[in-house]
Amino acid sequence: MSSKLLVIIGTGDKEKAVAGLMYSRNVLKNEWLDDVKVVFFGPSEKLAAFDPEIKWFIKEIATRGAIFACKAVSDKLGVSESLGKIGVKVEYVGTIVSNAIKEGYLPMVW
Repeated sequence: MSSKLLVIIGTGDKEKAVAGLMYSRNVLKNEWLDDVKVVFFGPSEKLAAFDPEIKWFIKEIATRGAIFACKAVSDKLGVSESLGKIGVKVEYVGTIVSNAIKEGYLPMVW
C-alpha cells in the first residue's frame, strides 16, 4: 500500500479547495503518510494567487511538502508570478502528475 499522496486542487470553489488543503496540511503535520504533493490546476490557481486563507494553507504546506501550479494555466490567467512569490513551484504539471502516479502516489482530486 502506498503512503504517498498526490492532491490535485482543480476547483474554483473555495470551500472545496480549503477541504483539500486542510487534509493535505494535516497529513503532513501529523505524519499520517510519508509524502504529499499538492498540484493546483485550472480555476484553483486564481484562488491560490489571491485568497488570503488559501495562501496561508500554501505557506503551511510548503514547509513540509511540494506545491505546484500548472504554468500553462497560470500564465493564461496572469498569476504565475504571484504564485511563485508564495512558494508555489510554477511548472508544466502533466509530467509531474504522471510521474507521481507511476511512483505510487495515490491521487485525490478536489
